[in-house]
Amino acid sequence: MRYLLPVVFLVALLAMLMLRGYVHSEILADHRVRPPAPTDQVPDEILEGGPVIDARGKSAPKALRIPDKQLVLTFDDGPDPVWTPKVLDKLKEYHAHGVFFVTGTMTSRHPELVERMVREGHEVGLHTFNHPDLSFQSTDRIDWELSQNQLAIAGAAGIRTSLFRPPYSSFSDAMDNKSWPVTQYIGSRGYITALNNTDSEDWKRPGVDAIIKQATPKGTQGSIVLMHDSGGDRSQTVAALDRFLPQMKDRGYRFTNLTEALGAPTAHTKVTGPELWKGKAFVSAVAFSEATTEVLVVGLAIVGVLVFARFGLMLILSFAHARKVRRKGFSWGRPINERVSVLVPAYNERECIANTVRSLMASEHPIEVIVIDDGSSDGTADIVEALRLPSVRVVRQENSGKPAALNNGIRHARYDIVVMMDGDTVFEPSTVGELVQPFGDMRVGAVAGNAKVGNRDSLIGAWQHIEYVMGFNLDRRMYDLLGCMPTIPGAIGAFRRQALERVGGMSEDTLAEDTDITMAMHRDGWRVVYAERARAWTEAPETVQQLWSQRYRWSYGTMQAIWKHRRALVERGPSGRFGRVGLPLVSLFMVLAPLLAPLIDVFLLYGLVFGPTQKTIVAWLGVLAIQLVCAAYAFRLDRERMIHLISLPLQQLLYRQLMYVVLLQSWITALTGGRLRWQKLRRTGTVEAPGVIPSQRRSSEDRRPVA
Repeated sequence: MRYLLPVVFLVALLAMLMLRGYVHSEILADHRVRPPAPTDQVPDEILEGGPVIDARGKSAPKALRIPDKQLVLTFDDGPDPVWTPKVLDKLKEYHAHGVFFVTGTMTSRHPELVERMVREGHEVGLHTFNHPDLSFQSTDRIDWELSQNQLAIAGAAGIRTSLFRPPYSSFSDAMDNKSWPVTQYIGSRGYITALNNTDSEDWKRPGVDAIIKQATPKGTQGSIVLMHDSGGDRSQTVAALDRFLPQMKDRGYRFTNLTEALGAPTAHTKVTGPELWKGKAFVSAVAFSEATTEVLVVGLAIVGVLVFARFGLMLILSFAHARKVRRKGFSWGRPINERVSVLVPAYNERECIANTVRSLMASEHPIEVIVIDDGSSDGTADIVEALRLPSVRVVRQENSGKPAALNNGIRHARYDIVVMMDGDTVFEPSTVGELVQPFGDMRVGAVAGNAKVGNRDSLIGAWQHIEYVMGFNLDRRMYDLLGCMPTIPGAIGAFRRQALERVGGMSEDTLAEDTDITMAMHRDGWRVVYAERARAWTEAPETVQQLWSQRYRWSYGTMQAIWKHRRALVERGPSGRFGRVGLPLVSLFMVLAPLLAPLIDVFLLYGLVFGPTQKTIVAWLGVLAIQLVCAAYAFRLDRERMIHLISLPLQQLLYRQLMYVVLLQSWITALTGGRLRWQKLRRTGTVEAPGVIPSQRRSSEDRRPVA
């Protein structure tokens, strides 16, 4: 289910967007209009005849006229949700009927209006599905336009119609060598083509008086009057009807349907069976896609607001944090000079463990090192013992997991401050000393260090480097000032032993024990702060599969931790403060917003393919520019080289998509009640910290290539 549901979700989302583009004439639409052509191939009977052309059957085509004193009001391009109801209201007010030539796109989006037309006695005709100039189209495309138009009408009103009006049509004397073959073909498919011989030109919005003048036939002759109920502001059309209808009735005119004026059977045929259900299914699918798209647009707006709010908040608060801790004379309290315990949980870390321990031996702060071997099968503990380094102890245990290893290390620790790190991480000589200084403030229970990607020489490593500097460390500065730091990174963190004992030590309840213990610290009333100068260099995943495994565990573990500590929302005291400030922020920025963030990329892709491409690119570049500013500021704060930001556009296009899918899978795992196990990442042991004496590296043949 974790793999099937994301695929189904993405396919369904794509299908809904394609359907929306289809019914909004953004997909498969052809907006070309052919200029006039010669008329020598059009019969004189057609050019000089009436506005109704009957080319059905094998007999010669006929041009029919409307009898005197009868007007057939026709309305093109609808139904429109704003103007069509107003037109229908006017017709109903004056007991008049008309013919609405509807497009399939508008019918499928507003089926209730077509149903009202039929219910109130008006006739409905086809105006194609996407409103193309049919003289450009093949017979297959013409059939498709007709059938799709009929499908929408069937779903909306349960009928099919035999009336047709081609888009961009005019009087019968305007028929030419390009449009006449189309009219003949339409007739062969069983349709009567209804043109017009009185054009109100309401689409020009010339004013109510002009519309009435142009819609009024000469003398007593009958006429088909062209008007529009869609395609723009039709307020003048509605106002003209309010005067035109009573005026023409006073002159003895009747407003009838087309077939009634011609004395022919109704153009409507009731639809039943599969044809009816196909139409209803299509209309329902369009309604669902329209509603879903509206929700997505709202979600996109929310995401946009959240993204910009988060960027703004990060920039402001990270600046305030840096100014606070870097000002002259800043101090956490009394200097911390006493020895501390450093715990290194390790499971099959033979490639890294020697570098890790050697980096600790270069520490400028007095420490003891406890390596907890969690049942390694590769001789990790033997490697440490063979180093014979002072102040380094090895504690062996059966494989029980990282939380159990850390708790075991806490029991063996001799000192009141406990530093925790991963077995694939190396410290700079000053790291431990910088990390423990905040404990000079007796309110501080835990300190987060500055984790950095050591293997940033590959593209995927550079992307993670940007993420660590911009995403994690700017976030930590922000959360520090807000007093709701969500996570002490497993690669570098320090705890007051008293605080650990009060919250019960490291818990095995979640896969993110670092997030779990941090939230527990907040709820117990301890401050959790960020020490920017305490740098640790960690080996980030070097393949997509390893990255997927790591981030999947992080995302799922964070969700578990949020759920575990949900009672903080209703509790009082420090727990309640964290619950009503920290939990919502963490949930919003780390779980919910990233889940909606793919909407930006979905609409970007849609806009590039079907929408206003230039505007879409400009909008995306604008968002990228904002991210680049934030990233550059974060790099400047961390004194990192800007060269790695060259890969930021690719990171936004490729790396973020992977993170989206990982988060979506984590959500599905959580919602379906699945369980996720720890996954060991393969390490190379090539990461070393600046300022540490390098160890003997393996030859290039031994080193695994960076993927």
